[in-house]
Amino acid sequence: MFSGAMSWPFLRLYVLVLLYFSANAILNVIIPLQGESLGASNTTIGVVMGAYLFTTMFFRPWAGQMIERHGPIRVLRIILIINGIALLLYTVTGLGGYLIARMLQGVSTAFFSMALQVGIIDALPDKERSQGISLYSLFSYIPGIIGPLLAIGIWQEGMNYFTVIMVAIAVITGFVGYTAKIEKNEEASVTPESNERKVATFRSYSQLVKNPFLFKCSVLMLVASIVFGAITTFIPLYAMQLEGGNAGIYLMLQAATVVIARFTLKSRIPSDGKWHSTFMMGTMFILTVASLCVGLSVIGGAIVFYIGAILMGIAQALLYPTLTTYLSFVLPRSSRNMLLGLFIAMADLGVSLGGVVMGPVADLFSYPLMYIICAILGLLMVGFAYERRKEFVG
Repeated sequence: MFSGAMSWPFLRLYVLVLLYFSANAILNVIIPLQGESLGASNTTIGVVMGAYLFTTMFFRPWAGQMIERHGPIRVLRIILIINGIALLLYTVTGLGGYLIARMLQGVSTAFFSMALQVGIIDALPDKERSQGISLYSLFSYIPGIIGPLLAIGIWQEGMNYFTVIMVAIAVITGFVGYTAKIEKNEEASVTPESNERKVATFRSYSQLVKNPFLFKCSVLMLVASIVFGAITTFIPLYAMQLEGGNAGIYLMLQAATVVIARFTLKSRIPSDGKWHSTFMMGTMFILTVASLCVGLSVIGGAIVFYIGAILMGIAQALLYPTLTTYLSFVLPRSSRNMLLGLFIAMADLGVSLGGVVMGPVADLFSYPLMYIICAILGLLMVGFAYERRKEFVG
């Protein structure tokens, strides 16, 4: 009989995570394709796609406070209603409605991810928590393996299937979420937020610049996430220009590589609280080569395109856990969670900017040049990742 992080109540939560993120894995492909068919520019498509994580970033601090006051399960059930409304909007509106739905999804994701992770952490003993969060992360990536291929199939067969699938995901996700339970600490105690804490939250933003560790990690994560965002937003459109290119296969390879690399390379991620310049420079170099492969695949063909997907997945799998682990050692214990939240917000902002900023670049020039510019940004970060200061290297 499974127990702890693998017990039935938690397995149900992981299934809920899989269902919730399945919709987004499909929408990441459908929205750019539908936008182009409606005559939207890359700039407009980038704004619609970027609205999702930009809204998530904005609401994430508030989400943490609301969950602390009302408990994860109560918040989760309300959020699933909002998410269901967002998914239904996609089926009955055009591009303008997509923007509203994307923002509603952003609000939902800010609360959903916080509620699930806080619920898992509160309900599991210390020795089980890392396994619980790892399984949460794994199930959030699995839809990215299957969803893009399903989306391409939906697009080719007709949008009637899209309506059926969105409604089905909304209903099933809502049912699973409303029947989910977290036995331990299901209802958090109501603790009003003090004025001192509000001031501390506001002042913490200055640490993005003042704290050298947070500044370096945030810049690296922001720029890398711009590249990740440009990939997610425009690959469905760029792939159509490549002979043998398929956005579904690209995104499937990237997501599968992230999942596999998270397990096979986890022992190689530094966990000693020291800055490893060679490792970080190597990771950013992989990101640079991945983006360059995507940009040059218009010349090199589909094989180069798919090599770029695998390299992008490796970079994505290594970068976030490496920087998060490092920050967990070097940030002040009293404000660690708050500052880690700011770091995560930089990742959200970067993915959003990948669509918003790179959309006009694609309109002015081309997709290949846009991805080459992403590679140049990555190359700059290779140099930025080098560090010799004593406080970093120990």
